[in-house]
Order: sequence, then structure tokens, then C-alpha cells
Amino acid sequence: MKTINQWLDEYGESHQNPTNKTVHWICVPLIFFSLLGLLYSIKLSFFSLGNIQGNVALIVLTLTLIYYFNLSKPLSAGMFLFSALCLFICYLIEHSAFVPLWQACVTIFVLAWIGQFWGHKIEGKKPSFFKDLLFLMIGPAWLMSFIYQRLGINY
Repeated sequence: MKTINQWLDEYGESHQNPTNKTVHWICVPLIFFSLLGLLYSIKLSFFSLGNIQGNVALIVLTLTLIYYFNLSKPLSAGMFLFSALCLFICYLIEHSAFVPLWQACVTIFVLAWIGQFWGHKIEGKKPSFFKDLLFLMIGPAWLMSFIYQRLGINY
């Protein structure tokens, strides 16, 4: 299994252009959120957590956080906090009368991917996940690693 540094270095190879990096700072968290929101919209009747109806997002997120934990305990903590924020926003959207969560997430997902492909067109390199689908999970950790670097936290 690759180390977190190997994953981040390889991911970073196709993310050198400043515009593409900026696009990723916007679009990667939006894609993460929208996928989580779509999974949050799929309810499971056999369990609940307090006021939160059980949903597929909780199961997938648990497995995702275990993967991050195996790569880097410190980064997994940051991803846990970001994931908790995303779940909270999903809860708020779902309980507002503004728009159904799934509709908001489909819109965000499509627009964010348009942004991602535009960023990679500027970069002149294909998105990393064309090489390995696990890079879809590395993108958020790559961004979190920059936050950690800025805060002086080793990962």
C-alpha cells in the first residue's frame, strides 16, 4: 500500500498550475459535499442516530474515514471534522423547505465537475482519477495536507 506522502506527491504532479489549484480548492470540497449529500439522501429504515435517520452516507463515510485513518491518523482527524461539517450542512438543507437535498447536491456535483475539467484543461493534464480511482479520495486529503502545512501540523 502506498504511503500518504506517495499518494499526495503523485496527485500533486497533475496539479501544478495555480488556476487549477484554485479550482480544486473550490470544486473538490463541493464534490465531496455533494456526494455525501446524495448518499445522505438515501435513507435506511433499520437505524437512526438521535434525530438523524440512518442513511448510506454514514456507512460510506465510516469506511472512507477508516481508509484515511490507515493512511494518516492526523489527516483522518481533519477529514473527520470536514465530514462532520458536511453532514451538518446536509441536515440543515434537508430540514429547510428551500430545495430537496438531492437536487442541491446534483446541481453542485455537475457544476463542480465542470469546474474540475476546466481546471485540468488549463493544467494540460488529465485528472488523476483516470489513472487510479482512489485519487478521488486523495483529492480532499491533498487539500487538507496544505491546511496542515500552514498550521504546522505533521501528517
